[in-house]
Amino acid sequence: MKALTLFSNIGIDEWYLNTVGIEVIAANELLEDRAEFYRKLHPKVNMISGSILDTDVYNKILKAAKGVDLIIATPPCQGMSIVGVRRMEKNDPRNSLIKKVVSLINDLGPKHVLIENVRGMAKTFINHNGVPVNIMDFIRNNIPEKYTINSEVLNASDYGTPQHRRRLITLISSKGVWPMPTKQKETITVRNAIGHLPSIESGQETEIPWHSGRKHSEAHIKWMKHTPTGKSAFENQIWCPCTIDKESGIPRKIKGFSTTYKRIRWDEPSPTIGMTNGSINSQNNVHPGNLMEDGTYSDARVLSVRELTILCGLPADCFDNYTDQSENFMRHVIGECFPPKMCL
Repeated sequence: MKALTLFSNIGIDEWYLNTVGIEVIAANELLEDRAEFYRKLHPKVNMISGSILDTDVYNKILKAAKGVDLIIATPPCQGMSIVGVRRMEKNDPRNSLIKKVVSLINDLGPKHVLIENVRGMAKTFINHNGVPVNIMDFIRNNIPEKYTINSEVLNASDYGTPQHRRRLITLISSKGVWPMPTKQKETITVRNAIGHLPSIESGQETEIPWHSGRKHSEAHIKWMKHTPTGKSAFENQIWCPCTIDKESGIPRKIKGFSTTYKRIRWDEPSPTIGMTNGSINSQNNVHPGNLMEDGTYSDARVLSVRELTILCGLPADCFDNYTDQSENFMRHVIGECFPPKMCL
């Protein structure tokens, strides 16, 4: 079976497809830095970089993907709006991304289509000819009648990934109803996945590729050293996030969400990994840590790139030969990925 992937990032979602007899022959990614890295990871695939809204790019995709049996699309959700909440710009070009996916379904006529997006996509609207249209209705009303649509919100942790990541999966098929996959009986915990890796602190380097401690401020390190596994530093009575009042010099506790400055838990899948996974003060990014003899907790840092890679369901060593990439780049592309075992 031959496939086309759209909004392909660096090709994380298709990592295991060849193990089930699917050959990706063409792919499209808007950002050139991601497309360039994709070509290194998947040298046999015809990666076409550039905006799918560009006519020349669209036509190149059509030519390269002629005869594909499967389209996998993970369109960005920008340009969509929850009805009645905010105005949609009439000519917002981002609204056309899902429209181009529908156009390719019509032009290529694949047997199957898989669309992945945030779980709220089913309730979002796009601007179509100046009128707000539910995105699922738009898809349903603009593809040939031979296709059936099956949509459901799935959690990656139910399909072999040690991460809670809920996504709306839409399966479109010309061969009848394409059933959703069967959930696995056991979930993989953070401890199962990364518990074997050595403990490291902020700024500490190791010989293991992509397993180094990101550098953090002294204040952040201090707060997290006093924060137990699964807890937020905001729950600390003394060592809590604070700022120094300029006039009085007195520390004042800052306000924040309970999901920030927070250590994840060992014995359950990790929370959803986002693009801001390099910041302690973002959501659920800090290593679980272990209680030490002095009463503080180890690993006062965000997860390493290697740990993030594993928690997305990728092989631990899949990026070992590409340590020339920047850490921020790797964190971003991992944070926006479609977990590959979920794609299977």
